Amino acid sequence: MDITLSQCFIAVDDHDKAIPFYRDVLGLEVRNDVGFEGMRWVTVGSPSQPDVNIVLEPPLADPNASPADRQAMAELMAKGMLRGVIFATDDCDATFERISAAGGEVLQEPMDQPYGVRDCAFRDPAGNLLRFTQPLAK
Repeated sequence: MDITLSQCFIAVDDHDKAIPFYRDVLGLEVRNDVGFEGMRWVTVGSPSQPDVNIVLEPPLADPNASPADRQAMAELMAKGMLRGVIFATDDCDATFERISAAGGEVLQEPMDQPYGVRDCAFRDPAGNLLRFTQPLAK
C-alpha cells in the first residue's frame, strides 16, 4: 500500500491578500479558484509537486456554524493559532531574503536547529505559521 499526501488546508480570511502572497512571494501556482455557497476555496501548489495541493479555505467552512464558533475561529486566526505548513527549500537563507524583501512578516530568521535543519519562519497574511527548512550538511 502506498500513501502519499494529496492536499492540506490553510484557513485564510482574505483570499485577495492570500493569493498574491502564495503566488507572487512564494512562487506557487494557482490551480483552482472555486466559489460555493458564499465561500471560496483556492488551490495552490509548487510547480515541482503537481500532485500536492494546498487549499486556501475559509476559516470556518461550515454554513451551519454558530456566530460564537465563527468568532472563536476569527480570534484563533488573528493569533496565528490555526494551521501551519513546513516547506522544504534548498537555500533557507535565499528563501528568507526573498520573502522578507517582499514584506513577509518574519517570526524567525534563519538558524541551525539541533534536529538537523536550518530554518526560518514567517506568518502569511492571515497569520498562519509558515516554516522553510533546509537539511544541514552532514
